[in-house]
Amino acid sequence: MEEYGLSRQQIFSLKRKTLEKRIKNFYRETNDGNSAIEMLVSLQVREELCQEDFSFMLAELVHYIFLKTRSNSTLRRFYTFFAEYFEKIEWRLLQIKLFPAKTYIAEKLKSLYTQFIKEPLAGLVGS
Repeated sequence: MEEYGLSRQQIFSLKRKTLEKRIKNFYRETNDGNSAIEMLVSLQVREELCQEDFSFMLAELVHYIFLKTRSNSTLRRFYTFFAEYFEKIEWRLLQIKLFPAKTYIAEKLKSLYTQFIKEPLAGLVGS
């Protein structure tokens, strides 16, 4: 965390407004979405450990990083921690963006199932 301009102690002790401002400034200066996402994940841990509210922190920044920047391994690793930040349609688009090969394979399997199993068996039922 030190390389992000925030120490571990600061992540777990500063107030929400201060952290929001520092993370926004960090992202503006460095354009490093991976580090910003890692900091937000650590704040979700803090929310679980403390009574303070850190839910939906920097939701606009999270949307921008996940939907507008290039997908990479860090985003794929941490995307599940931000499921409640997205609506159902946005979540599906995000999954397609982050895992294009998986989506392609699932669509091909579905079309093959329909073509070779479902339709021929439906023809047998009618006869």
